[in-house]
Amino acid sequence: MTSTIIPTLKYEDAAAAIDWLCKAFGFARHLVVPGPNNSIEHAQLTLHGGMIMLGSVRDTPFDALQKPPRAVGGVGTQSAYIVIHDVDAHHARAVAAGAEIVMAPADQDYGGRFYSCRDPEGHLWNFGSYNPWVESGE
Repeated sequence: MTSTIIPTLKYEDAAAAIDWLCKAFGFARHLVVPGPNNSIEHAQLTLHGGMIMLGSVRDTPFDALQKPPRAVGGVGTQSAYIVIHDVDAHHARAVAAGAEIVMAPADQDYGGRFYSCRDPEGHLWNFGSYNPWVESGE
C-alpha cells in the first residue's frame, strides 16, 4: 500500500535540499523536474513507502499560501512524523549531515523512541519507531 497523504514543502534552494534530505534522512529521488536557474519545479522523494513533494519558492498563487520557515520567522506550522526502525542510527546519520537536533532521541511513554530535528532551511522533521498503524491494530 502507498500513502495517500503526501506532505509538501517549499525550499529557497530545493536542489540543495534534495541532496541533503537524501544524505541526512535516506530519502530517494522518485521524480525531480528541474526549472530555470537551478530551481526545482517539482520533486517527489520517497522513504519506506512514503513520499514527500517539494519545490523551489517561486512567485505563484500557491507560493503565496505556503512559505518556508525562514520566510515566516523561522517557525513552521506543521511537520512530518516518519516511522523508522533504528532511531539512534538515523539520528547519528542526521547529525553527521548537519541536522539541528531540537529533541534528542528518547523513549516515549506511548511506546517507541523518537527525535526531532531541523533541516538547513528550518523545516521540522520528526522520526520515531512508534508505528501507529501497527500499534493501533489498524
